[in-house]
Amino acid sequence: MIDYTLLDQSSVMDYVFYPRDYHNKGPVNSFDLPVEVDKGVSVICRFYRGYSDGPWILFFHGNGEVVSDYDELSSFYTRRKLNLVVADYRGYGLSGGTPTLNGITADSHKILEAVKGELFGISQTERLWVMGRSLGSMSAIELASTASQTINGLIVESGFISVGRLLEHLDVPVPAGVDLAFIYRETLAMVKGIRLPTLIIHGEYDKIVPFTEGEDLYENIGSGKKELLMIPAADHNDIMFVGLQQYFGAIERFIAATGVPSA
Repeated sequence: MIDYTLLDQSSVMDYVFYPRDYHNKGPVNSFDLPVEVDKGVSVICRFYRGYSDGPWILFFHGNGEVVSDYDELSSFYTRRKLNLVVADYRGYGLSGGTPTLNGITADSHKILEAVKGELFGISQTERLWVMGRSLGSMSAIELASTASQTINGLIVESGFISVGRLLEHLDVPVPAGVDLAFIYRETLAMVKGIRLPTLIIHGEYDKIVPFTEGEDLYENIGSGKKELLMIPAADHNDIMFVGLQQYFGAIERFIAATGVPSA
């Protein structure tokens, strides 16, 4: 894993994370699973069941979002017979602790393990894809680089290779001693080592994470089976709705084509 300790100990975190404590009960087809990621610290994963024999997507949401925000959005997945699990981060919703970059990457492994264990008991399939939106792409890419034996494929929406380059784009002041170029080289090497089938979806006019970040990810990811879908006229936060048919059409085709677990 990449070491983000210097960034985690700086004021940069005030720009990276926007935790909210909102959490509701959830719809009737959902349930919450607390996952212990550290001693006395658990994060919440919300399962949305739509079809007992359907594939599952483990989804790491964007900054400023919480699992409860997906109570309505999950229906876009379940009506397509795609089951969804949305994971919170430390300090978000009912999850304990404080969010950090090291935390969201390290915690993703324990979340994956817990989700796989839960699926063994509730589902007729263990087919699982990992998806990350925006900030959540860090968790999804981390898992794709290390846990390919238990994941069918990787989906990245509005994501990026390196948080360092994103900080530069957003003109966030970075403390002395933090080598953003080194972080980019380390994350680039990790991305180049990914062999899982990968679908990248990005908005044409994304101002927060520019489309060039999606292109960079596509060009450098090591998978021999990869696709980059640009949603025309879409920005960072309207991408799903601007390109609804393209967005979910691509996800459905990708999952149908990658349903056999990686060797």
